[in-house]
Parts: sequence; structure tokens; C-alpha cells
Amino acid sequence: MTLEEKAVEFETRKFSFKTTSDRIVASREVKALILEINEVYKQNNDPLLMDLMKRLTVIKQKIEKRLKGRP
Repeated sequence: MTLEEKAVEFETRKFSFKTTSDRIVASREVKALILEINEVYKQNNDPLLMDLMKRLTVIKQKIEKRLKGRP
């Protein structure tokens, strides 16, 4: 499975994290994907990779917002 396929699979996965540990694992997984895609993007400068990173970043922000809770 290529890096792009992993990212799309994560993006299309259903996000019903029941526990905090599920959210933490998902946050770490998406962070690792973003960093790996960034390394490839540095070499290729492919705009499709940048779009993919942006979409994953939005998902990561939503997960982290849920982790931090309300102030």
C-alpha cells in the first residue's frame, strides 16, 4: 500500500472514536502520515500532495480539538 493510499484510507475511515486512547492513536497516525507526505512533497512539489496534506491537517485539528475539550 502506497503512502497516498494509506492517507486516502485514513481520510475515508469512519471517525467514531469511543475512547480517548482511540483519539490519541488516530492523532499520532495522521501526524505520521502528514510528515511522511511532507518529505515526499519536498522532493516533488506535487500540488496533489499538498492538497492531501491540507485535508489530513483539518482532520487532525478536529481530533485534537476533541482531545483538548472545552476550556
